[in-house]
Amino acid sequence: MTQTRRRFLTISAAALALPSAAVAGDTARWAGYALGAQASMTLVGISPIHARPVFARLEAEIARLERVFSLYRDDSALMRLNRTGGLQAPPPELLEVLTLADALHAASGGAFDPSVQPLWQALATGGDAEAARAAVGWDGVRFDAGGVRLLRPGMALTLNGIAQGYITDRIAALLRAQGLRDVLVDIGEVVALGRKPDGTPWQAGIATPARDIVHLVTLRDRALATSAPMGTVLGDGQGHILDPRGHGPRNTLVSVSAPRAALADGLSTALCLLGRDAVEKAISRFDGAAVEYIA
Repeated sequence: MTQTRRRFLTISAAALALPSAAVAGDTARWAGYALGAQASMTLVGISPIHARPVFARLEAEIARLERVFSLYRDDSALMRLNRTGGLQAPPPELLEVLTLADALHAASGGAFDPSVQPLWQALATGGDAEAARAAVGWDGVRFDAGGVRLLRPGMALTLNGIAQGYITDRIAALLRAQGLRDVLVDIGEVVALGRKPDGTPWQAGIATPARDIVHLVTLRDRALATSAPMGTVLGDGQGHILDPRGHGPRNTLVSVSAPRAALADGLSTALCLLGRDAVEKAISRFDGAAVEYIA
């Protein structure tokens, strides 16, 4: 699992976000930040002036979801859970993500595990990694509509291997509800709906941590996520995607497409830690998911 990630997707030139809303016919573009990472949106079929209230609503929704999932805001639901070990009446969005995380944990044989946060923190800061390992374990997490509980002392969760995808899905859904059918949303992970302004399909380039594009993917009504263990390096030189079972990463770059960005996000993270046979087994558990690139 990962506490943070760098970008491994580049969008075709026709979809690049500008610093502010810009026009290309009836096309509006937005650029900003979500969960500490750069984010962008391209909306076809709406002028920048008419898009302003749409973008304002989307910015408000991103801010609201950051108050659920952020590891950088002391007032987020996730930070309150990590601080106290329990959270009553959790936000429904948190329960949705925990439910998907549970399915990914099972499908990956335990490789996908949001409870690795204490170990990540110890490795990143030079802390006691062995003591942190004792706090890790998805079997110590309990959740339902009444509350979330962390059963081991020192437990903490990170949802950064899945929350960016979830937020991307939510923003895409809001745009659909506005009647927009040709949309690109890039919040660390990508959702592409319909077509680009020139009528051609959206394309995303899968890039290595060195920014070399190794594969192009055409997307329509589909999500794409890419992960690389060495995209961020911890203080001891270890990659940021950690296997709670004590194994090192098995793959250096994984890109997954799926009907939902949250699923693509979680799978791309988990599959970095699995051998090829286990990759095929895990991906087969989720309808519509596909490995686009693996190395």
